[in-house]
Amino acid sequence: MKVILTEKITKLGNIGDTVDVKTGFARNYLLPTGKAMRWSRENVALFEAKKAELQARQEAAKKTAESNVDAVKNAKLYMIRQAGDTGQLYGSVSTRDIARMLKEIANVSVESAQVMLGAPIKSVGVFDTKIALHPDVIVPVKIYVAQSQDEIEALVAGKVLTFGTKKVDEDAAEEKSEVKVEEKAEKKVEEKTADAE
Repeated sequence: MKVILTEKITKLGNIGDTVDVKTGFARNYLLPTGKAMRWSRENVALFEAKKAELQARQEAAKKTAESNVDAVKNAKLYMIRQAGDTGQLYGSVSTRDIARMLKEIANVSVESAQVMLGAPIKSVGVFDTKIALHPDVIVPVKIYVAQSQDEIEALVAGKVLTFGTKKVDEDAAEEKSEVKVEEKAEKKVEEKTADAE
């Protein structure tokens, strides 16, 4: 379907561009949200009449987005979730969760579509993502996901969290080997003192 964009859309075009998109995308998203209008000679003339107003609205939206950059950058996106022994979450952290948290913490309203996460977060850790406050204003953020506030603080400090019994076994093996080394050292000292006598 041929449409005229009434605002800049990332990976699609700028204001006034005529683009071909899938019919479902146009009918379900672009047209209802007012981001585009159907292409026709009448609509082209209508767009030209409203072009200055649309561009002014776009500039105002960009300025608003730029004023929110610091609030988003400084937002502490710490999510405490339940997870299994291996660090896998029971459920996931989605773009909707991140958008809701930005609203609560930074008082910045974003839609889940503006969170450029890719796939939902399904494990404990630190994740880099971007928030598109405007097609020209994209802010990188870090999301910390852990099971407790202590784990969050460890992640913020740059420590690596380990899960499962493997790490515990390695620690136990290290302790056993340290005991054996100490025992051998004690035997050598005893042998030397016995030889000296």
